Amino acid sequence: MPYNLLAGKVGIISGALNDKSIAWKVAQKAHAEGARIVLTNAPLAMRMGEIRALAAEIDAPIIPADATSVEELEKLFGDAQSHFGGKLDFVLHSIGMSANIRKGKNYGELDYKFFQQTLDVSALSFHKMMAVAERQDALNEWASIVALSYIAAQRAFLDYTDMAQAKAMLESIARSYGQRLGHLKKVRVNTISQSPTKTTAGTGIGGFDAFYEYANKMAPLGNAPAEACADYCVSLFSDLTRFVTMQNLMHDGGFSSVGISEALVEAMTKSAAQ
Repeated sequence: MPYNLLAGKVGIISGALNDKSIAWKVAQKAHAEGARIVLTNAPLAMRMGEIRALAAEIDAPIIPADATSVEELEKLFGDAQSHFGGKLDFVLHSIGMSANIRKGKNYGELDYKFFQQTLDVSALSFHKMMAVAERQDALNEWASIVALSYIAAQRAFLDYTDMAQAKAMLESIARSYGQRLGHLKKVRVNTISQSPTKTTAGTGIGGFDAFYEYANKMAPLGNAPAEACADYCVSLFSDLTRFVTMQNLMHDGGFSSVGISEALVEAMTKSAAQ
């Protein structure tokens, strides 16, 4: 049930590819809560995805932008402000890509050019977004910026390879820029560490199904679905969380605080008995 939490607020949502994307769900939830939105994605991702259907559903313009390009980000933030007739209240960074993962390279055989690309797309783009927004003075006071992360920033997970370093960098950038924007404009910057989620990107990681089921057995509440993550993003865009900043917020059903669960012990005991 909508609560009108974002009435009068405007913002940019990046990374919506199809209806499995967390960014897609965030856009729908933010729209339902009264926000007006500009959607953006890289031109290649737009050709692969279904973002135009989302744009029609929520009556949002699409401004293509390669998030690794400062020039394209400058156009994105400038055009968004022109569209809204003023500054922004929220930004969602939901961007990540690893050619090493796509090509099935293990951690010991990473292509370093791909590695640099992973960092640029998945983490440095976050810094570039905020730097452009700062230079353009594109954000209202008490605006909220959120990026999507994962617990592999703190722990080692098989097959997540260079994306683990990208997420660690993403969270570090959120802290550093959160301090800066907090002083300058009282802008909040946070990351959300989400459960394994069956998005197009997530399911492209080797062993994802086993990984998903393991996390689901460990988490007391089970894996948090994309829709619930969207609700959490909306709460961070709203005025209800004005003094939350520079945090990596775990949204994982309790997974990150559990050593071992009863469900996992039962599964292991059953397997050992066979």
